[in-house]
Amino acid sequence: MAWEFRKLGPGENVAVEAQRDPFAAPKWAPPVWHMPEGLVLVVNAVRALVRTVVFLVRNIVPVSVLSGLGWLGYRYGWTVPVVVLALVAVGLVAWAVLERPSFVRWVVRPAHGWWRLVAVYRRHWQPVLVTAGLTKVHKGREYLPSLVRVRCGPTSDRVLVKMLKGQAPDAWENVTANLAHGFGAVLVRVRDGDRPGRIWLEFVRRDALAVPFPALPVPDASAVDLSGLVIGRQEDGSPWRLRLLGTHVLIAGATGAGKGSVIWSTVRALLPLMMAGLVEVWAVDPKRMELSFGRPLFERYGRYSSDPSGGMVALLEDAAADMNARAERFAGVTRSFTPSHEHPFRVIVVDELAFLTAYCPERDLRKRAESALAVLTSQGRSVGYCVIGAQQDARKEVNNLRNLFPDRIALRLDEDEQVDMVLGDGARDRGALADQISSVPEIGAGVGFVRLETTPDPVRVRAAYVSDDDIRDMVALGLPDVEAA
Repeated sequence: MAWEFRKLGPGENVAVEAQRDPFAAPKWAPPVWHMPEGLVLVVNAVRALVRTVVFLVRNIVPVSVLSGLGWLGYRYGWTVPVVVLALVAVGLVAWAVLERPSFVRWVVRPAHGWWRLVAVYRRHWQPVLVTAGLTKVHKGREYLPSLVRVRCGPTSDRVLVKMLKGQAPDAWENVTANLAHGFGAVLVRVRDGDRPGRIWLEFVRRDALAVPFPALPVPDASAVDLSGLVIGRQEDGSPWRLRLLGTHVLIAGATGAGKGSVIWSTVRALLPLMMAGLVEVWAVDPKRMELSFGRPLFERYGRYSSDPSGGMVALLEDAAADMNARAERFAGVTRSFTPSHEHPFRVIVVDELAFLTAYCPERDLRKRAESALAVLTSQGRSVGYCVIGAQQDARKEVNNLRNLFPDRIALRLDEDEQVDMVLGDGARDRGALADQISSVPEIGAGVGFVRLETTPDPVRVRAAYVSDDDIRDMVALGLPDVEAA
């Protein structure tokens, strides 16, 4: 007996078998259900209503403004909406002229952010994420991370993203190059979001640090804040503030990376308090080139000579001894330090730190210098001592004290592994591409990344360029009775 093919009716479960194999197991076809046309229309209407509500919620401000103007035109004639728009325009122009910073903050940037959200990110969101492999398909349905908000700055956009369930920030960090090309950005960094399951994507539109800028003006003494010295500029255009009070700073960079720009910009910012006797800078200069140019500015100066023990190492040991004496005096009296003429804030600047810890030919001097530095960096923060160390080699065997420097600056480095050596594990994955900084002095000198003690995210910065003439002017300003060389 042969099986025949026939069209299945509604609700039937009929096995259809080929005539060639009468012993094959029957294959049962699922029932076919026909949805009523009325129910289809209801589902489509609900979908359209949901999409309309979502659109209105996402664009509540422009929709409300247009609705209000339309109601005024319908109720009182179209002259009233025109007058209202003219008055608003006049008010915005007056606001922009009289109080430009607040106008930019509350009007320009939110409007720019809304435009970028609609015209750039939401428009290209699905194709870029699909190509980058950040979407998931389950049972024929595509799941897409959602956009929450966009904030625009002068040079970059910050996009808050709600990730898929079970997705980690590492998946986004691995495709930052795809995201940068997909949305037309120079580069993309991944930052932690405001809550678990969310991340910030930082899209850098243009490099605000590509052009060097001259030395910053010498501030007034009242404007100098040891917890935030202005020595340069951040990538978003805001001032770069370097903290010295209560910390130590390590500067690492290859030859020509601009370590001198960071050091001299810091000294320039401290100059008013140095003149007032509230801050002292002690300088250790193994190269005898960088810091010797402003030697009259320093309270004490040590350099490498035929007798290093009488210069650099003795200076460090004296600083450690003074620090211990100050700590003994402050014990049980105060827990916070305030600079005074009796107890000034002391900044120990060490250029080429690796020479003292690894390259000095005399082993005894290396041990003495390392011991003094260990005392200063481990105990000096609370009693008004700050060590600023600069070095070229980022390896741990060259400087095993780098973990005692809470704040670190990575200028241009030769290898990508050195980034994590200086800034800590995972710094390069978070966007600290110090190994990709240009070696051309006009482009990359003084550019680096900062990883502060209070945050794991590196910040791209550039120190102001302090020229030889600027240093001469600083010497003349700090010592008016001494003619600068």
